Amino acid sequence: MADEYFLLVCDDVPHDVVLTDPGPRVLDVAQVVRRLTGLSLWSSKARATQAPAVILGDLSQEAAEAAVAALRDAGACAEALEHNAKPPTRG
Repeated sequence: MADEYFLLVCDDVPHDVVLTDPGPRVLDVAQVVRRLTGLSLWSSKARATQAPAVILGDLSQEAAEAAVAALRDAGACAEALEHNAKPPTRG
């Protein structure tokens, strides 16, 4: 009997929210990171200043785009990447 392999295709590929640059308003971005992640303000500020950093992972595309929009409204540069994509590196 031959082994059969199936490729399962998901309709919704998990996305990561990557903060690439906090911009000039770091505290505003830290408050958004705090609201999105539930971390303390201190931890949120630390994560915001360590950009590029993955803020949230394994989200649906819609949730990731909403989080990116909130970060961009606070003055940050952020993007939603598919889970398997590599985040940008510091250059």
